Amino acid sequence: MSDRGLKLTDEQKLDWLRLIRSDNIGPRTFRELVNHFGGASEALRALPALSKRGGGRDIRIFSREDAAREFAAVKAHGATLIALGEGLYPGRLAVIDDPPPLLVVRGKLDVLAQPMIAVVGSRNASAAGVKFAERIARDLADAGYIIVSGLARGIDAAAHRASLASGTVAVLAGGHNHIYPAEHEGLAADIVANGVVLSEMPIDWEPRARDFPRRNRLISGLAAGVVVVEAAKRSGTLITARMAGEQGREVFAVPGSPLDPRAEGTNGLLKQGATLVTEAADVITALEPILDRPIETPAQEPDQMPQSGAEPGEDERTRIVSLLGPTPVTIDDLVRLSKCSPAIVRTVLLELEIAGRLERHGGSLVSLL
Repeated sequence: MSDRGLKLTDEQKLDWLRLIRSDNIGPRTFRELVNHFGGASEALRALPALSKRGGGRDIRIFSREDAAREFAAVKAHGATLIALGEGLYPGRLAVIDDPPPLLVVRGKLDVLAQPMIAVVGSRNASAAGVKFAERIARDLADAGYIIVSGLARGIDAAAHRASLASGTVAVLAGGHNHIYPAEHEGLAADIVANGVVLSEMPIDWEPRARDFPRRNRLISGLAAGVVVVEAAKRSGTLITARMAGEQGREVFAVPGSPLDPRAEGTNGLLKQGATLVTEAADVITALEPILDRPIETPAQEPDQMPQSGAEPGEDERTRIVSLLGPTPVTIDDLVRLSKCSPAIVRTVLLELEIAGRLERHGGSLVSLL
């Protein structure tokens, strides 16, 4: 992976930390703000006015002192903060719809530049499922691929253990000080020796249920393809597969017995068009043409992007807000129906989002909360 030229100073990373850790700021909003105002420090100064114009109360902005404490904790833990656009930031992850502005990473950072394949599946895995996960992870690793998974019990852990020697990537739902499940702290330490453990969350963050789907988008985003070994009909593994499809990744599924509920999800993926896989060669054959193509990533440093200068009038703001409701609509439709410029529409959406009144969905869809 080539260096894309961006190198943030520690002071800039503190501003990035402050912005992404402030209320109502997610990865998509972070990017919108930095692009709109020309940098994180300028966006931080604009947050109170944006929230007020969007009809919200005073917004909690992450303080510089808190950011400095987190920055120091990252270093004390032997971790590194990698910013979106820096050369070490994984190229495939950088081009998903909502890449984390900052990754907290421990281990051998050069592993992140190598091609990755995700192997995921049931926590309550069968013996046959564990054995297959170990075999395909080992074979893919021997072929030069880095195995990425979520450090969960069952299939994830089997895939990590089978690829320890060549390096594997574990994506956490919480912070590095809260390995989940706790019994995998030793496994995480083993991974750091040759591979990478990474998270987008604060280092002391204890994972909650809603953090796991958020984690899953990173697993699929890092990888060129996702191999699903076992998955029940309603499972977090299928969320990973769905996100992989939305991100344009190849989805592979291992067929299983119709009598085993742990195979219901994988068999369903096959019916929906996932590639059937029974050995590593099936995955390698499908992915080689994809991996030969370069990853196109933005070359501009976000802090150098021009400001739009768009300032909505009250009539424009009223027209745009009146078009919004609980049903998601596209930003293009808002531009067309409001007869406002794209810059004006995006500014109003930022105001509403900072005020906690707007939700962003994939595919440029937005809705009122």
